[in-house]
Amino acid sequence: MDDDEIRRAVRALMPVTREHDVAFILNDRPDLSTELGCDGVHVGQDDASYAQARAILGDDAIVGVTCHDSRHLALEAAEAGADYVAFGAFFETGTKSPKSRAGMDVLTWWSDFTEVPCVAIGGISADNCRPLIAAGADFLAVSAGVWAHPNGPAAAVCAFNAAFS
Repeated sequence: MDDDEIRRAVRALMPVTREHDVAFILNDRPDLSTELGCDGVHVGQDDASYAQARAILGDDAIVGVTCHDSRHLALEAAEAGADYVAFGAFFETGTKSPKSRAGMDVLTWWSDFTEVPCVAIGGISADNCRPLIAAGADFLAVSAGVWAHPNGPAAAVCAFNAAFS
């Protein structure tokens, strides 16, 4: 996606999240997150560093960090001040080429070890999300599980809601 496509997507989606009092986190791009007034940014290990993202967004924005399956990276991110850490991929995914495959044990370890929230990412659907929550995930990052759902995004949201209840 080029920058203008990202801007159009954010301008279309952010009002929906705001209407439902849900934070809008932009992936990979602290510069555009600030420009567009997003609530925060999620950075991967190959994107801007946590420190760079924090400097660009300021103290009030949410900054989360991908930690793959690494406890060490998660501890570093939390110590630096990350608002959350993300582990994954937990399942097969076609959204991005995962650099690692995380086990559920990292979620349990993290939730037992710290109060910094953790996000599970990678191949998550309404059909496979419950074990992640049971293992300690505070949040789920879902892409294809919603946007590529065979019955459309609205059906995916209903399926997730049913899985959570």
